[in-house]
Amino acid sequence: MNSSKAFRYAQIFLAIVFWGVSFVATKTALLELLPVTIIILRLLLGSILLTTIAVSMKKDFSINLKSHGWILILAIVGTIHLWIQVTGLQYTTASNTGWIIGTSPVFMAVLGLIIYKEKITLIRLTGILISMFGLLMLIGKGDITNVDLIKNKGDLLVLGSAFTWGVYSMVNKKISLSYSPLMTILYLFIMMAIIIIPFNLDLQTINSVINLSTTGWTSILFLGLFCSGIAYVIWAQALREMESAKVGVFLYFEPLVTVVAAWIFLREEITVIMILSGVIITAGIFIVNKN
Repeated sequence: MNSSKAFRYAQIFLAIVFWGVSFVATKTALLELLPVTIIILRLLLGSILLTTIAVSMKKDFSINLKSHGWILILAIVGTIHLWIQVTGLQYTTASNTGWIIGTSPVFMAVLGLIIYKEKITLIRLTGILISMFGLLMLIGKGDITNVDLIKNKGDLLVLGSAFTWGVYSMVNKKISLSYSPLMTILYLFIMMAIIIIPFNLDLQTINSVINLSTTGWTSILFLGLFCSGIAYVIWAQALREMESAKVGVFLYFEPLVTVVAAWIFLREEITVIMILSGVIITAGIFIVNKN
């Protein structure tokens, strides 16, 4: 492996670490802020960073209306995705969230079958069933008969966000944009912020931001600058230079990063059932994505 490729792999892994820890940072920020406020601050900070990068790289800021129409659709789906994910984190653990979000590739495979008539082999179907079994084990804490999605509304909402990420990916897969990956993400963040700000613009929100503690600001800055800014730029650039399959395989590490980070920073318990369920989920996802 040459040094440039090793450096790119290291960057991709760093992005995965940022995203894995993002659930822990969000859980911390939820102690002081509403879910919508966290999303707005994250989008605004990410937009500021990406704008700075775009200006320094002398990117073209001209607008293509057709491309913006597609970005609007992506922004609507992306906003719903983040909204229900952060809301779900209020009612479940960061560790559970990491494992459940890891099922997104399974939803992508199922949606590909339904929407684009993509073939699904017996091996992929087996992987989907294995992953779903692991998910039910996780939610039911080792006993599938204990699964009650009404009581586990946090897990249900996070599962919904995994589904909406699948929808986002399906839309993104079939559209053609005239923008570079960096400008696409920048315009996407700006449009998402415009969509969600009216739902959270009041005096109480402003006061909560003004009175945010140092820990709260650290979490928000991490989410906005590192998770929404740097990680997205790394990911977009990697997808442009490398095969998507080679980049996507790094996502398998994300739940593990979340579990370890939640144990270190939130003192969340790591149980044998959690690890076993996570391994089953990851095995199923690997089978679904295996060529």
